[in-house]
Amino acid sequence: MEDFITFFSFQDPNIRYVVAGSILIAVSSAIVGCFTFLKKKALVGDAVAHSVLPGICLSFILTGTKNPIYIIIGAFVTGWISLILIDYITRFSKIKEDTAIGLILSVFFGIGVLLLTMIQHNGNASQTGLDSFLFGKAAALVGYDLLIFSIISIILLLAVILFFKEFTLISFDENFAKSIGFPVKRLELVLTTLTVLAVVTGIQAVGVVLMAAMLITPSAAAKFWTNKLNIMLILAAVFAAFSSISGAFISFTSPSMPTGPWIVMVISIIALTSFFFAPRHGILYNIIKQRSIKKRILHENILKLFYQLGERENDFNASRSIDNILEKRTIKLGALKPGLRHLTKQGFLSKNKNFWTLTTEGKTKGQRIVKLHRLWEVYLTKYLRIAPDHVHEDADNIEHFLTPELEKRLENLLNYPESDPHSSAIPYDQITS
Repeated sequence: MEDFITFFSFQDPNIRYVVAGSILIAVSSAIVGCFTFLKKKALVGDAVAHSVLPGICLSFILTGTKNPIYIIIGAFVTGWISLILIDYITRFSKIKEDTAIGLILSVFFGIGVLLLTMIQHNGNASQTGLDSFLFGKAAALVGYDLLIFSIISIILLLAVILFFKEFTLISFDENFAKSIGFPVKRLELVLTTLTVLAVVTGIQAVGVVLMAAMLITPSAAAKFWTNKLNIMLILAAVFAAFSSISGAFISFTSPSMPTGPWIVMVISIIALTSFFFAPRHGILYNIIKQRSIKKRILHENILKLFYQLGERENDFNASRSIDNILEKRTIKLGALKPGLRHLTKQGFLSKNKNFWTLTTEGKTKGQRIVKLHRLWEVYLTKYLRIAPDHVHEDADNIEHFLTPELEKRLENLLNYPESDPHSSAIPYDQITS
């Protein structure tokens, strides 16, 4: 608790510099990364992050100092060149983009490691700490770094605000943007420049190796929570800011824990949580939804079987046993018995000992499923020219998803046919006994 109060009071200038610098880097990278993510160019961030290392080393070789401005300029130049080369290789050769990214990433990073090794063996005392750009060293941020990060972050945010409409359009529908006269190539060049600028700004805190995670992971996590871009940008910024504060706090309480990797760890935990538990898009939600759909299909199939049995015997009030049901259609007992219990509880079936009978509500629902099945078979044979013996399985699947609006359109389109391709009557009115 004492560490908590000390940290979040922000009385220590070092804490303020580390937290503010990390937040600025993470938030600006996350916002720019949303557009990179939506354009399905996540690997581009990784390529840029690894391609800046030669620029860092060349800046040091030429200037003999680790001045952040020189470092950022050098990193920006090589990072930008790497993206231009990827685009050039993809456009003018048979090599695909993912292969070009892997090629440029490995070549540039290899050159960077080579230059870094040369620097470390040349005896220049100023090179101490230069290797921290590989994995980041947020704890070393000072006021001068914060000033530079603030300026770059403001530039990034202003650029996103200024080109928000254009970036949105090229991210979702590049062909439409071209058709209405947008300079797509120039806009992509602007977005590429912002991506490189975001990466080179964050390497001092997170490092070359982990910077790609800060560019893409917040946007990937945010995408699971919303379908709206403006909310996605806000969520990505919030996730990035929270991970920055958390990473800095963990590093403060445990000095042996580096800030940058912990920022990435926290945002990765947020992303994994989003992947599994986000409503509507999360994996767990989809599993539950799929099970719910399977149960609904099973229940409707059972009612359809009851209706078809009543139709065959011209007796919709007859009691049916499990054996009677299984004679018409094979259903696993482990699914059939819970289905019968559920339908009885919902009032679609009534039970007497080991026999079940359709209720009025059950007959109505079963009749509609049978009608939709047969209408769809007519539609497939009449309009898609599919043979009658090939339409049953497709109708068996689609009958559960036809809405009342589609049902009415089918009836009007087919002019209320009396029977399906197999000469079975299509029931339009509820049959009463």
